[in-house]
Amino acid sequence: MKRTDLYFIVIVAALFAPFFVSDSLYAGYQSFNAAHGMVMSFLKFAILSTLGELLGLRISTGKYLRKGFGVCPRAVVWGVLGMGINLAFIVFSTGVPAAAAYLGVDNPAGIMAGPLCMEKIGLAFAISVCLNSIFAPVFMTFHKITDTHILATGGTLRGLFTPIPMGEIMQNLNWRVQWGFVFKKTIPLFWFPAHTITFLLPGEMRVLFAALLGVALGVILAIAARKK
Repeated sequence: MKRTDLYFIVIVAALFAPFFVSDSLYAGYQSFNAAHGMVMSFLKFAILSTLGELLGLRISTGKYLRKGFGVCPRAVVWGVLGMGINLAFIVFSTGVPAAAAYLGVDNPAGIMAGPLCMEKIGLAFAISVCLNSIFAPVFMTFHKITDTHILATGGTLRGLFTPIPMGEIMQNLNWRVQWGFVFKKTIPLFWFPAHTITFLLPGEMRVLFAALLGVALGVILAIAARKK
């Protein structure tokens, strides 16, 4: 273990330890999260998903940082994407049960609010499939575009806010990998089951769990890249 690994562990422990040792701090977090959901979505994804990218970089290259990686720009992008994910969760967790009721399912909203049962698991899976089939491909492609832009502009905050050459980046994306691996494999094999679990959780826990899933996926992708 390198010294930087120890620093990383200390930072992660410092982020999470207060919630386990202080009931008042955890209660304050719950209260602020309920009152300012979008702000907390930004912060959760900006911190946790960026840490996931740093951990993935450590696994794949042996270092947590490299020139032009752009930690701050990535955190900003993840925060904005986190707010979008929060809105998507609200839209699909409300809309899919409404569509299920329209198709003849008896009281799907009540099932989702009730205890764990096979019907609830089935509805959670349906929400996950709809979310990841409709929203996820656009989200993943946009995230890839912003990653490319951050690297191309030297990993600076100033570079992040320069105009993104969308057409040029999209033309040069490796769509074979984007389709054959990112869409075709990670969505059905990872995100479908992972977000099924997400929608079985209480509403206030979903965005946090989604951010933690981003950390897990970053590690998985880094390990896969290293094996290649």
